[in-house]
Amino acid sequence: MSGSKLSNPVVPTAKPDQPLSLTVHDMPLPGDVLQADAQRTRQGRWKMIAMMLICASPVIASYFTYYVLRPEGRSVFGELIQPQKDMPIAVAKNLQGEGVPLASLKGQWLLVNVGSGRCEARCAQNLYFQRQLREVLGREKDRLDRVWLVSDDAPIPENLLPALKTAAILRMDPASLAAWIQPAAGQAWEDHLYVVDPMGNFMMRFPPQMDVAGASKAKRDLERLLKASSSWDEAGR
Repeated sequence: MSGSKLSNPVVPTAKPDQPLSLTVHDMPLPGDVLQADAQRTRQGRWKMIAMMLICASPVIASYFTYYVLRPEGRSVFGELIQPQKDMPIAVAKNLQGEGVPLASLKGQWLLVNVGSGRCEARCAQNLYFQRQLREVLGREKDRLDRVWLVSDDAPIPENLLPALKTAAILRMDPASLAAWIQPAAGQAWEDHLYVVDPMGNFMMRFPPQMDVAGASKAKRDLERLLKASSSWDEAGR
């Protein structure tokens, strides 16, 4: 067209192909790897310890409430076991000779009688108090199980069996039993009734030669333990 100017299009200048550049990262030094592994191991251990403390804190709190924050003038009849004795990894036998893992007793408070299957006078009296102490707990009794740990192969007297229908009777190896439940110095197993917490810890024994007055005091101790643990312990396993 007249009077119009056409400009030549601007053609971009092509850039020459550039070679790809690769960055090579330095390989970690062996010492750095070992240091990082050690740090992760330490962190893992602390996390495991923290988890164990969290799991055990309800039990610790209930014992603290019972033994430290109790009102002045309150007497404790049972003897607290320090340190507590963990339940051994063992298999007991029921009266039919069948193996029963001891750990199956966990999950309940246990009131335990220990002694020979012959069950002479002291044993028979402890079985009586054991049964009565559970019954007088009323609606809380389902949180407490009766256990008779028999330390030998002597046959159980037939006349005792009707009163033991709701109790666990287990024969246990004397060595494993001695590593877990122990009488006071100078006493025999048959002289006490023992308390085991729901985690399997032997944590209390009542004074030897229990009588009616002593059973009344033992009842108060059991009630306090059950009350102190009511926030985390429920009936049944």
